[in-house]
Amino acid sequence: MTRNARKQEKRPTLCHAGASAPEGSGANESARVDNFCARAQSNAQRRATGARFEAHALAFLRRERMELVARNVNCRGGELDLVMRERDGTLVFVEVRARARPAFGGAAASVGWRKQQRVLRAARYFLATWRAADANGKAATQARTPPACRFDVIAFESGRLVWLRDAFQPEAHES
Repeated sequence: MTRNARKQEKRPTLCHAGASAPEGSGANESARVDNFCARAQSNAQRRATGARFEAHALAFLRRERMELVARNVNCRGGELDLVMRERDGTLVFVEVRARARPAFGGAAASVGWRKQQRVLRAARYFLATWRAADANGKAATQARTPPACRFDVIAFESGRLVWLRDAFQPEAHES
């Protein structure tokens, strides 16, 4: 047996699913599952809850005669929940927030400076990639001029939808 193999043999397993418990530890079969499964379930539940609120926000905005452009746009350091288009062509970047209790200012107050920076970063990424995609298609002249943009927040405060149109401005937050 090599020296490296002996080191690996003596190391206890830390958090690998399905790994056997050390001898004499008294751990039964049910304790051998991944010790992060409870956290993963709560993250999955949070994502599912967030998806439901985003679906409610999307349905509301469609009733307001807005068109869906993109959903859940991810980039390094930011995410856009919804990208909508107004009837006049304005692109609307929508952040959806929900809070069960109004503690710490509620859902609308949770969109602070840092969250705004993340939304702005993701919006810049979206505009850059969206215009590049347009430049390859028919709308090459339109791709050179950025469309009018707005940043909205849809906050669910104790289950009630609150739409904050033009919630923040990019000029005031440039980094």
